[in-house]
Amino acid sequence: MHSRHIVVAACVLGWMGASARALGAQEVSALQVRDAWVRWLPGNLPAGGYITLVNTGDQPTSLIAASCPDYAQVSLHRSRTVAGTSQMIAVHKVTVAPHSSLVFAAQGYHLMLAHPNRILKPGDRVAVTLSFAEGAALTVPFELRPPDAGADMH
Repeated sequence: MHSRHIVVAACVLGWMGASARALGAQEVSALQVRDAWVRWLPGNLPAGGYITLVNTGDQPTSLIAASCPDYAQVSLHRSRTVAGTSQMIAVHKVTVAPHSSLVFAAQGYHLMLAHPNRILKPGDRVAVTLSFAEGAALTVPFELRPPDAGADMH
């Protein structure tokens, strides 16, 4: 395993958090992931994944990819309204400034999880690996919630 590939699994129910531990000279312990959940949709409809990224470090950090063994495809997206029209566009990275947090939300950044590899339902958990430009990766449990769920539902 290369020192730039760090995988930390966190299994915390309710309020979920994960932080990476540095291997070698790279310090990424300032990164945390909280409130990880997926808005489950029936059938083969794509699901939306939501998290809060917290960067307590002195340098910006950028999420550049995500993957999940339970979905064939996971990508980063951003929803926004331009001239009164809602748009959803793929993005190549999501940057969190030093000493700040970024909340993924339905009308903002989110993960798009498409083509489930097994039958999933609300209440299930899936492991999503988040990859960062700095070489770190975090594997975080995401709770699947019903279509009408909000971020504060536990």
